[in-house]
Amino acid sequence: MPVKLTVATTDYDHFRDLRLGLVRAEGIETTWLTLGHHEIFSRFTFNREWHVSELSFAKFTAQVTREDSDLVGLPVYASRLFRFASFYVNRKKGIKTVADLRGKRIGVPEWAHTAAVYMRGWLMHEGGVPLDAIEWVQAGTNEAGRIEKVELSLPAGVTLRRESEKTLSGMIASGELDCVIIARPPDCFRQGHPDVVRLFPDFEEIEHRYYRDTHVYPIMHIIALRKAILADNPWIARNLLNAFEESKRRSLERILDPAVSRYPVPWLANYARRTSEMFGGDPFPYGIEPNRPTLELFLRYCHEQGIAHRLARPEEIFPAGIMASVKV
Repeated sequence: MPVKLTVATTDYDHFRDLRLGLVRAEGIETTWLTLGHHEIFSRFTFNREWHVSELSFAKFTAQVTREDSDLVGLPVYASRLFRFASFYVNRKKGIKTVADLRGKRIGVPEWAHTAAVYMRGWLMHEGGVPLDAIEWVQAGTNEAGRIEKVELSLPAGVTLRRESEKTLSGMIASGELDCVIIARPPDCFRQGHPDVVRLFPDFEEIEHRYYRDTHVYPIMHIIALRKAILADNPWIARNLLNAFEESKRRSLERILDPAVSRYPVPWLANYARRTSEMFGGDPFPYGIEPNRPTLELFLRYCHEQGIAHRLARPEEIFPAGIMASVKV
């Protein structure tokens, strides 16, 4: 009899064939829930409502580094994005460069917000602006009342004020905040507020250079497993990974197909081909070694920023031997 697992993720093309049963994980039968990622993160973090879950990489790191953690990860990355586009500033504050953020008031949706973790780490290490030189504010992006979902141990000297009745969008538009770091553009920016602009309008050029210099391709969301499901069936992890890999391969095959326009976007196959070449043939790599610079950087940032309980190595957050070679 196959092992029955519940899985919750957002709708991704690279998961599609596995979710629809066109690809099967050997020995596993899945009930797949397709929900919004904020709902998935909250319900899994607080209640562990399913066996396998998409999870914010920052929230995963907070939980997997707990003593006797009940979670382990799969080196499968649901979402990956560079985040230099995520700095929004109020143009009236005179902020032109990253150095101008020193002493300013910056808002984030949560401290353990993956996009903000990467950009705070870059701000600290590359931008020369220490985290304790900023007044940090936490609030919902476009809806008031968003809360932190994991425990924090903020670094010495770092302050974080919660605004439960206000939104980051409203505060950046009014000038109450000087800058916000948000994965999703605030409503005020999308609606064309004249005072809210990106700090880095040339973000794509910056991101290309950042990748060439660092080989860091930021991971936003990871796949997490409840450890208990591996206790009697340790093979589940590798069989799931194999199926996720095959599903992704099929997705990339569709995107790179130069003969059929499978997506309603012109020149997509040409762009995908150029991107694939930039990333050495796989524009969305799973596994550990192709992602070691990213994994090590992010785990260090989470530890420095008081999200991780300890500094973990990439191998510690995944099942032992998950990437063992099976070549013949």
